[in-house]
Amino acid sequence: MRRQASIFLLPVLLIGLMVVGKAMAAESNKNLILSTTTSTQDSGLLDVLVPMFEKQTGYSVKTVSVGTGQALALAAKGDADVALVHAPSLEKQYVADGKLLNRRLVMYNDFVIVGPKEDPAKIKSAKTALAALKQIEQTQFRFVSRGDNSGTHSLEKALWKEAGITPKGDWYIEAGQGMGATLGIANERNAYTITDRGTLLALGKRVNLPILIEGDKALLNIYSVMEVNPANGPRINAAGAKAFADFMVAPQTQNVIKNFGVEKFGQSLFFPVAGKKEEELGV
Repeated sequence: MRRQASIFLLPVLLIGLMVVGKAMAAESNKNLILSTTTSTQDSGLLDVLVPMFEKQTGYSVKTVSVGTGQALALAAKGDADVALVHAPSLEKQYVADGKLLNRRLVMYNDFVIVGPKEDPAKIKSAKTALAALKQIEQTQFRFVSRGDNSGTHSLEKALWKEAGITPKGDWYIEAGQGMGATLGIANERNAYTITDRGTLLALGKRVNLPILIEGDKALLNIYSVMEVNPANGPRINAAGAKAFADFMVAPQTQNVIKNFGVEKFGQSLFFPVAGKKEEELGV
């Protein structure tokens, strides 16, 4: 009888283990890793959007906020499920290599060049960002670079290259930090730096450096969302990645992005562009 009971109970136990296993798998699939740039975190935007997404979908999001270069590298290694970044040329390369999928524009703001109120390099009279950087290099007045292979750093390097300059010397300070920390260093050193407008506005009370260069098309700052290729690693949450990417371009989310910062700063920190192409933005 005991043997018969054991034979009878075995399938029941197996079914029970399968149910528990499926439940655990379902629970683990509700965990999502977002690899993103420091500006989305420093600006406070993710503090609004992530709870919205979690409430709507039931996912639990772990945010890894680093420079865009590192954020993309993490995604490529399978250490993230979805990426929200702002370095178009780097993004396109990762998509071409098959590491990231379905690149979609989400929003934009712009970069600006800030610096000392007395403007020792006289860049405020410059008509372009390139001309401004040339004047900074000629005077060799302090300039703080993020130096972290982020989207901001990538733009800065591209501008120096276009200007035909390899910045070096005591005047050129590489912070190796995120945008907020870099702004802090520039503020302490009374130096020039390039920053996205959103982070500058968010940290405005702690930074006394005025905007000296703005409005140049070369300073447009476009953010995109991309899903990580499931082939990058064994634990990629492809369904969660798609859900987050879809959320970022959804009309309700785009409307939140449009209004983010208006009440506090009197202007939007980001402008939604879901469904648009870069050519439409003048890039």
